[in-house]
Amino acid sequence: MGTSNTQRENDHKHNNEEANPGGTSIEAFFAASVILITGATGFLGKALLEKLLRSCPRISTIYVLIRPKKDLTMEERFQALLDSTVFDRIRRECPSAFSKIIPVMGDVSQPDLGLSEQDRLMLTQKVNIVFHGAATVRFNEPLKVAMTLNTRGTERVIELCTGMINLISFIHVSTAYSNPEQAEVDEIIYSTKIMPEIAINMCENLDDETLAILEEKLKGRHPNTYTLTKRLAELIILKKGTSLPVAIVRPSIVCAAYREPYPGWIDNTSGLTGLIVQISRGTLKSVYCKKNLKVDIIPVDFVVDTLVCAAWHNVMRRTNTIKIYNCVSGARNPITWGKFGYYLNKYAVESPTKLAVWYPGFNYTPSLLFHKISTVLFHHVPAFIIDIVLKFRGEKPMMLKLSKRFARIASTGYYFANNEWNFLSDNVNQLSECVKTVTDSSNFNVDIKTVDWSTYVHGYILGIRKYILKDELETLTQARNRLSKLYWFQRSMQALMALLLIKLILR
Repeated sequence: MGTSNTQRENDHKHNNEEANPGGTSIEAFFAASVILITGATGFLGKALLEKLLRSCPRISTIYVLIRPKKDLTMEERFQALLDSTVFDRIRRECPSAFSKIIPVMGDVSQPDLGLSEQDRLMLTQKVNIVFHGAATVRFNEPLKVAMTLNTRGTERVIELCTGMINLISFIHVSTAYSNPEQAEVDEIIYSTKIMPEIAINMCENLDDETLAILEEKLKGRHPNTYTLTKRLAELIILKKGTSLPVAIVRPSIVCAAYREPYPGWIDNTSGLTGLIVQISRGTLKSVYCKKNLKVDIIPVDFVVDTLVCAAWHNVMRRTNTIKIYNCVSGARNPITWGKFGYYLNKYAVESPTKLAVWYPGFNYTPSLLFHKISTVLFHHVPAFIIDIVLKFRGEKPMMLKLSKRFARIASTGYYFANNEWNFLSDNVNQLSECVKTVTDSSNFNVDIKTVDWSTYVHGYILGIRKYILKDELETLTQARNRLSKLYWFQRSMQALMALLLIKLILR
């Protein structure tokens, strides 16, 4: 695999044309602007919307593309978005800012984004800045679904942007893992043997059975359909978006907020967060992982600030090159899985939740076989015992079902927990230096070196406690008392199992 010729030409143009955009205000850049956000109802989208409203108060309008979903209308989903805890600070400090958000019914999986003629005309005439974050982030999504949303959807957004007469900046959200076969990932677009147009055509025209047969071949060295379709989306941008003022931001593993809007803010249990929830409750005891490898996590507020600053920098550079930003932590402020796990165990005990089922504490298991044995012994068996207790109490047994479900979710992360990449981040470092020259630099932090990982993980645990488990700090004393009982119960169970094992050996 190598870089495409077009990307190399862009890099050469960048070296000769880029200007230093310092000495201005990022907030002033966004003043009176009209913005379109796709994916605003997602975790990252909500944080981006909140940041723009709070830190760029002179923004004129923010259009958010929302599709009806299941039994919810577009209006109901929009209201649910506004009710999110991410906006608590704005609700308290500047509630009038909500009037700037206008929902637009649309769907990236539909032709022409499912927009009405009137809405399409309005967007092409008014919008100045586009943040495209709509995507499915599920690793186990069927190829057809992932391709439709992540790749074809990006192509449709580009088609819309091409018709925007006042567009000055277009930011696409990709992933740092879009090139998993590269041990060292540079801030460039890599070519691939699979042409995105051919892959899209196959997904749109082949039946599900045939596509399922071809899926593994199409994925190649990609661990899942997510990284593959995000890779192809980048190639779509390279081919069809070169006339646009476009930049690509590639975050690594996006996790809870470090500082903004609140330390530890999180609103979902996807990916790594779901595992940390189980760690804090004591139900996760083994993680299949090589603990000496780096875990490249990035707090959501750093991703948001990178997106906002990239939109500003994209215009200030005064070039038509496609700039790539690897929004990662490993290049400048690395932390290993082992150290990360140490902090998780430490703060799960120091700041426990009253919803803990077992005493918190887990170990990394480098052997997949031993991990599977540990999963049965320390996850499924205890869950089965709890189900028996629940059944005797007349309650619905569900712990074993949940335990197996979380084991399946955890398995989707095996690839990332047992491999390591060297992500280059020169463009992000340069962006960080440029941001430091503006008058409102204190409002936008893209320097990951400022993160203290111990403080971050503690905030993460407290954030899960508050925003996911709905367990306020007032219950901390109660939770610690419960944890003390769980500790002695666990020790008793360990002693009992040891005695039973000795008896079996002596027979």
